[in-house]
Amino acid sequence: MTLRIGVLISGRGTNLQALIDACAEPTYPAEIAMVISNEPDAKGLERAQDARIPTKIIEHRAFMDRSAFEAALTSSLQRAGVELVCNAGFMRILTGTFVDTWHNRAINIHPSLLPAFTGLKTHERAIRSGVRFSGCTVHFIRAALDAGPIIIQSVVPVLPTDTPEDLAARVLESEHKCLPQAVRWIAEGRVRVVDEIVQIEEADGTTDVLTNPSIAS
Repeated sequence: MTLRIGVLISGRGTNLQALIDACAEPTYPAEIAMVISNEPDAKGLERAQDARIPTKIIEHRAFMDRSAFEAALTSSLQRAGVELVCNAGFMRILTGTFVDTWHNRAINIHPSLLPAFTGLKTHERAIRSGVRFSGCTVHFIRAALDAGPIIIQSVVPVLPTDTPEDLAARVLESEHKCLPQAVRWIAEGRVRVVDEIVQIEEADGTTDVLTNPSIAS
């Protein structure tokens, strides 16, 4: 059986596109059942429509509070038969009620190596801090901002000449690989959360050591 996923977006939807492309592969074990945006002009809605995926606009501004907004999200997701929620550039902080409803069934992708640089302006802050590496993280969602058991991370170098836009582009390439991979592992039933640590069956770790700048230089 294929896992039915619901994707929440607010903007361009490039990570959504990565999921659309992955789901188009015959052997991919998931399908996108619904795409929901809180922004009516989100570019990602066009990507979903082009792929003939059902879409829905649920504007957060139309609700009195977050609870009512999130209840509408949950209702739409459940009616679509969604089993896993994927936050892919969804620019809303979710409350504990939503997180509890979708406990270990909602994931987020964040453009930093969590727990470093939670929140916004991650690339500007990474460059300003002087770190030599940044990257992206896919994790299960918890009530705390950008917190939760980490499923996969990817590392990219921070170069001396980087602008925030340069670093963002490099990290985004990794995001497009990591999010579909995390969904694949979950859909294959290989992911467990034990004491808030993710265990992935038959997933190889790496012993590669990276240095930046290179020691040989």
